[in-house]
Amino acid sequence: MFPCLRYAPFAASFSAFLLKTVSVLFLLHSCSESEGRVDEGDPWPVVQERGYGVLKALYVPAEGFAGFDDDGRLTGVTVELLEDFAVFVSHRYGVELDIVFEEEEDWTVFYRRVAEGGDGLIGFGNVTITEQRREELTFSPPYMTNVASLISHRDAPEIMSPEDLPVNLSGRSALAFEGTLHEERLRELIERYYPDAEMAFAHSNDEIVERVGAGDNYFAYIDLYNYRRATERGAPLKRHRVADEAAEQFGYIMPPATSWEGVIGEYFKADGGLTGTERYREIMERHLGAELARVLMDAAGE
Repeated sequence: MFPCLRYAPFAASFSAFLLKTVSVLFLLHSCSESEGRVDEGDPWPVVQERGYGVLKALYVPAEGFAGFDDDGRLTGVTVELLEDFAVFVSHRYGVELDIVFEEEEDWTVFYRRVAEGGDGLIGFGNVTITEQRREELTFSPPYMTNVASLISHRDAPEIMSPEDLPVNLSGRSALAFEGTLHEERLRELIERYYPDAEMAFAHSNDEIVERVGAGDNYFAYIDLYNYRRATERGAPLKRHRVADEAAEQFGYIMPPATSWEGVIGEYFKADGGLTGTERYREIMERHLGAELARVLMDAAGE
């Protein structure tokens, strides 16, 4: 009487199968399209010719350097310096530059995206300038000299000399931010002075602060500004000044084939040098505090 009813289960099953197949194909297409995406903006010559353009700015959030204020506005040292760059090219070249910021929380992913990106892309995540990294990135001139500080829990005895390391930090493990220069620095320190120390790994500065402060079990290298911020919030940390190193410089990073290196270099050289200007000092003090800004600028010889 109702002959088509015998086919209903098959029809329903086939429809479900077809829907799932379409969904999977759409997902695969979306994934391949995302994986094939190249981060890029406009080449500088195109911006000059048209009089306007886009510079895409990829960043890793870092307190004082790139983060949102109470009004939900992205700000910080590296954000403001880049916004000032847009003002610079407007005044010097008469072009309108739109900087499009995008956050990338994973530092390793951030680094790879910039290294593999297209023209018109710039990144900032407090990346240390090294000759090895110059092989896969283009760096701006340095915007800051970093001070790397050896830290432990505040209950650990202070190290007055590197030779004190195996005694004063006996039984504690070295905790390294994996894949960074801090890991290399820590390895060199323990290989020379404390070869019996075990090595543990963390994947962010916040994790290092949390684990070192949670108990007297670790020592680690961390950027001075991160140490200051952590102790201001009450983290029970101790800085061992004898092991401070102020040999690193941070720069903005760009893909190897960027056309923006020259004009960004002009910006850094203007007015006798960006990092020596009152505007630079004001930005540093506002976001990092007067004392920390002074320490970091003294490290750079400014």
